Amino acid sequence: MKIAKLIDRAWHWLDTSANRSSRQLARRTSRRSFIARLGTAIAGMAMLPLLPVIRALAAESLTETGDPKSCDYWRYCAIDGSLCSCCGGSYTSCPPGAEPSPIKWVGTCRNPVDDKDYLISYNDCCGKTACDRCGCQNTEREKPVYFPSKSGAVLWCFNTKNRAYHCTVAAVIGEASEGG
Repeated sequence: MKIAKLIDRAWHWLDTSANRSSRQLARRTSRRSFIARLGTAIAGMAMLPLLPVIRALAAESLTETGDPKSCDYWRYCAIDGSLCSCCGGSYTSCPPGAEPSPIKWVGTCRNPVDDKDYLISYNDCCGKTACDRCGCQNTEREKPVYFPSKSGAVLWCFNTKNRAYHCTVAAVIGEASEGG
């Protein structure tokens, strides 16, 4: 009998707390504002797949061949912009005076040395005037702009001190998986 009373008290407390909380919520918000907030939350969750892909650097000991200052270099299969390797930086780092944008787009390129596909993170370097050397527009496997995380046609210099585009780097972030 004691257990039944404890369970009854717990249910009563839960019912009373839920009732009190829902009444307080109803006093503080209207139906329209609740629906607006719910809609915003759902739209925000729908945008999660568009966030940049973050993976651990797994290809540090990668064997490569080719000229990083050429648009034909294997890492540049989906690049759209000027190569930082021609503008005072390297294929993985921005030149002095330019800052990397925190937003990236991704592509999958095949390394001719080991004949494997790698996930490449393309990152715009911002804050200096545009570098007009080594402009490349490779669109292999690029998705339309409605899938912006895989499109190079978007200016990615968001959340930087200066939104001026300078050049683009291409970092290997891991081997591409079979199914994706």
